[in-house]
Amino acid sequence: MDATELKVILDQHKLWIESGRKKGKSANLQGAYLQSANLEGANLQSADLQSADLRSANLESANLEGADLRGADLRGANLEGADLRGANLRGVYLRGADLRGVYLQSADLRSANLQSADLRSANLEGAHLQDATFDLNFKKIAYFRHATFSEDQIAWVCLHPKYHEWADSLKWMKAERLSA
Repeated sequence: MDATELKVILDQHKLWIESGRKKGKSANLQGAYLQSANLEGANLQSADLQSADLRSANLESANLEGADLRGADLRGANLEGADLRGANLRGVYLRGADLRGVYLQSADLRSANLQSADLRSANLEGAHLQDATFDLNFKKIAYFRHATFSEDQIAWVCLHPKYHEWADSLKWMKAERLSA
């Protein structure tokens, strides 16, 4: 997708959001090749970004609230300060992504790969994290009260310095993975 086409889509989406969904058109970027795209500060609220290639894209401070990012590849993407509240990130590949200070409240991150992602000061309050994969980066998350985890993630969650403070608010589900 070239820059001109992307600008038209973003402008129409902005009009759609600002008009209360009466004018313009919702951004459909499903399967779009946006590798290394500069989307800093873009308003992609409720946009369809399913299976989009956003590797190394700059989404710093972007509004992705309620966006559908299922199957998107965000490896190495810069999402610092982005708003992903209520976004669908189920199964998304976020390995090595910059998620510093990202708002992920109530986001669906089931089966997401968060290994090596920079989660410093990320807010995952109320997020669905069943079967998501972490490494020791989990200890850097700022908030995860009322989050839902798989029972097999207990060991990771217990490593967090604030686990005991928030333990009573957490929800635990049976792992969704099927055995071979």
